[in-house]
Amino acid sequence: MTLSEEARERLADLVELQPTKNSELQDRWGLESGSEVHQYLETELKDYYYRDDNSLIRATGEAADLVDVEPGVVADEESGVPEAIRVPELQKQVFEVVAGPDDESESVVSVLNKLREEFGIDPEAEDVRSALQALRRKGVVEVVYRTVPTFKLTVARDEVEVSVSD
Repeated sequence: MTLSEEARERLADLVELQPTKNSELQDRWGLESGSEVHQYLETELKDYYYRDDNSLIRATGEAADLVDVEPGVVADEESGVPEAIRVPELQKQVFEVVAGPDDESESVVSVLNKLREEFGIDPEAEDVRSALQALRRKGVVEVVYRTVPTFKLTVARDEVEVSVSD
């Protein structure tokens, strides 16, 4: 299957963002809906992606070789714990401020306040929540359900190399 330049670029996005979901690809690709993402994946990239047990979109090994892009998550083969992740700038900043694995988990608002203090930025709470959920899917943040969902790292900060993908 020969890929157009656009399909090759979008495949590179999929490899980089994996594991991902329709809404993340929709934002990256500037599409109108998750349905458009699904349709594109099925018509243009069906041989190069699959959905895992959690319905997250992942690239095949062949896809990663084809586009020569580092996957979004590089995990230790024995433990499965991520050693390196490639994420957008906001996710990197969230990773730097969210509670550590031995700390008490914290709310989205708490993480938002830390971002304001540490980086002088003021993202929307929903953007912070999305960043936390994306980091959760990458296996470096966990959700602890209390009165509201709260978050903390699953690994020590110095055990994961975080690079910016944008």
